Amino acid sequence: MFGFLKKPGAPAPNADSPVSAPVPDSPPEKQVSWRERLSKGLSRTRAQLGGKLKSIFARGKVDDELLEELETLLLTSDVGVEATAYLLKELQARSKKDKLETPEAIQQALSDALIDLLAPLEAPLSIEGHRPFIIMIAGVNGAGKTTSIGKLAKYFQAQGKSVLLAAGDTFRAAAREQLQTWGERNNVTVIAQEGGDPGAVIFDAIASAKARGIDIVLADTAGRLPTQLHLMEEIAKVRRVIQKAEPTGPHETLLVLDANIGQNALQQVRAFDQSIQVSGLVLTKLDGTAKGGVIAAIARQYPKPIRFIGVGEGIDDLRPFAVREFVEALFE
Repeated sequence: MFGFLKKPGAPAPNADSPVSAPVPDSPPEKQVSWRERLSKGLSRTRAQLGGKLKSIFARGKVDDELLEELETLLLTSDVGVEATAYLLKELQARSKKDKLETPEAIQQALSDALIDLLAPLEAPLSIEGHRPFIIMIAGVNGAGKTTSIGKLAKYFQAQGKSVLLAAGDTFRAAAREQLQTWGERNNVTVIAQEGGDPGAVIFDAIASAKARGIDIVLADTAGRLPTQLHLMEEIAKVRRVIQKAEPTGPHETLLVLDANIGQNALQQVRAFDQSIQVSGLVLTKLDGTAKGGVIAAIARQYPKPIRFIGVGEGIDDLRPFAVREFVEALFE
């Protein structure tokens, strides 16, 4: 297997090496609260929804015209047919029960219905019970998978946990170098190989973590489209290799989703779940042009826990998903 260790303090990769996604600079010294980051990250989504919702709710009553306009807005915000139908039905029921007669009351009722819909997705990741705790991380190219691994390493370190990274993406150009750069920033060891089999790299990483008494192994895997069946079989093989190295693992299988892809996220959840038994999601790039509604679609059709959401490029801009915080930031 001949894996090599990229140890903390070792020289950084050659500056001329092509890195497909740059590692962002550290956040400025001024500390910004997570609530402020979340609000800023969702500002585009809020801007898209806010004015339209105010216009729709200005009627002051939940009638057919309001429901029709709201249905259109929700569908164009990636909420999906099933979740949209659920929210409209809930709004009607709450309106009848509570006699909603003001725009503010109608918006609050929709907000409460959305919180109820998303509540099952709020399930923080527990890393207790196994050492090392092995987290297998998958996703399509461009979803922000490797960057999310770097941010997760920082997050777990802040909890006092030791972390080891396994550079299991041996196919994408410079993926190893990108992960090593994150290892440098976090002072975390990276186990990698010059090409070769991804399963072998992760097998080595788990063995090393056991020998060193490491708390958490973050195992990167190669990005792939869910329609590439032969590649999906390869990632399923990586999972089987992890189970050979540690029969109880992987203890968490995270799928990283780009929030900008809308309803395509559902196809990815379905395909990856069939191949590697996804246990949690990481939703990235909510600070971009994402409409955010895909979270509701996931809740209704594939209610996998959303372990973390990303709302920025900073190393601290990936945090556990909290439903009420998210919805309040969306509607504020």
